[in-house]
Amino acid sequence: MSSRVRASKSVNMIRRSSRFESVESYAGRVIEIYQRHAGAWSRDRGDRLVENAWLDRFLALLPHDATVLDLGCGSGVPIARYLIERRCRVTGVDASSAMIAMCADRFPEHEWHVADMRTLVLSRTFDGIIAWDSFFHLSQCDQRRMFPIFKRYAASGAAVIFTSSPSPGERMGDYRGEPLYHASLDTAEYRQLLHDNGFEAVTNVVEDPDCGLHTIWLAHRYGGKRADC
Repeated sequence: MSSRVRASKSVNMIRRSSRFESVESYAGRVIEIYQRHAGAWSRDRGDRLVENAWLDRFLALLPHDATVLDLGCGSGVPIARYLIERRCRVTGVDASSAMIAMCADRFPEHEWHVADMRTLVLSRTFDGIIAWDSFFHLSQCDQRRMFPIFKRYAASGAAVIFTSSPSPGERMGDYRGEPLYHASLDTAEYRQLLHDNGFEAVTNVVEDPDCGLHTIWLAHRYGGKRADC
């Protein structure tokens, strides 16, 4: 599952079809939205890259010719492409088959899986894990469950980078006229979850003005290189 669309205002309930539904009920609809609008999303996202400084910080923690697991890789452009151009071997995962088809067409020498990050089954570990604008589409409970998955696929010293919402709670954004779910935990809980699963937070910036107001977490598994961030 993948998103590069920012959340809008926080809400507790949404009115739809003349009845109220809980915000969390929309979490299960994220995949179908990106499947339905994959082509439009790829065009909307385009080639513009504001994330390069953070990607460079992430790469600084990795060995040469690193293996990277991209969770919610979308169409592979521009994030995976940036990593590939810097000699990473990318394994991309997205629950949208239409997104993965674009990745496979663009970068056939790399590995692409139609899969839900929450139930991912692979038989190896990676030097780096990235979940950029995808992790925050999971419910709060599912986000908590992701940290053991990060641990499972992180090699010794691996780096992890992900984006969250700027404050705890559930929010609804909008894409192509459809409500799009986002959620976040609070800063202390993210730090604790990282620690409990063998990671140390390197840096966390809330709504970075130099990165499209993304809220970013960069961490590494104990035993890894330290970054000057």
